[in-house]
Amino acid sequence: MELPGFRHVYSGKVRDLYQSEDQNYDHLVLVVASDRISAFDTIHSKPIPGKGEALTKVTNFWFDHLEVPNHRSSELTVPAAVQGRAMMAKKLEMYPIECVVRGYISGSGWTEYQATGKICGVRLPTGLKNGDRLPEPIFTPAFKAEVGQKDENISFDQTVQIVGQEIAEQLREQSLKIFNQASAFAEKAGLILADTKFEFGNDPATNTLTLGDEVLTPDSSRYWDRDAWEQGIRDQSFDKQIIRNWLLANWDLKSQPPELPDEIIALTAQKYEELFRRLAG
Repeated sequence: MELPGFRHVYSGKVRDLYQSEDQNYDHLVLVVASDRISAFDTIHSKPIPGKGEALTKVTNFWFDHLEVPNHRSSELTVPAAVQGRAMMAKKLEMYPIECVVRGYISGSGWTEYQATGKICGVRLPTGLKNGDRLPEPIFTPAFKAEVGQKDENISFDQTVQIVGQEIAEQLREQSLKIFNQASAFAEKAGLILADTKFEFGNDPATNTLTLGDEVLTPDSSRYWDRDAWEQGIRDQSFDKQIIRNWLLANWDLKSQPPELPDEIIALTAQKYEELFRRLAG
């Protein structure tokens, strides 16, 4: 997409980044959330209508409610062509760590626990079942891979080796703090925040650890309906789990993926929008 006054600099699985042509704003980047859908490290055909706007609304909601420095900036106006699904953000010196926090056991954490009794080196109680609540939230970092590559779960000691002791401890402390704040808020909306991931960087202007990227969205987090969870339902969530489930039933994860059916796309779009409505009340 061409945006007057901006030049395209990068595209990830979901987001596109643009730089202002005005050199006075070299310290900012325009982050545009697309409707592209990624699952099992693959970008799939057919976008999810309204997904980019839903992700942006949820991120802005949490930036308004969390007590932590973030990268959002109001110095420059978002272009009209991407209004509602984009934000201006400060450029950060990003740390290559996915700061994953888990309050419940599910997904890749459940798979690792079954094999080793641990997640990212953290020993967990025996006898846990898929979807169980953990005794307390745990920090289970991953090394952030290049686009097209799979992130690698790592231990806290490995995190220290990558970013140093002080930064590693700050990443863990802030991630757990934000997770606890968000979990308490989600509870009031009848939701469970099962797990999520954060990305942080250093703000060169202030030398402060700063929250970047999307935050607590359906793409980066696993939310469950609390009433359904209490009834023992463990395969429901407000994200792309519908797509994951369909792909697992219809794709070998090796060949060219099949095209997503229209009904699966429509159901996924409804889930993204419903999460924002639940959070915002």
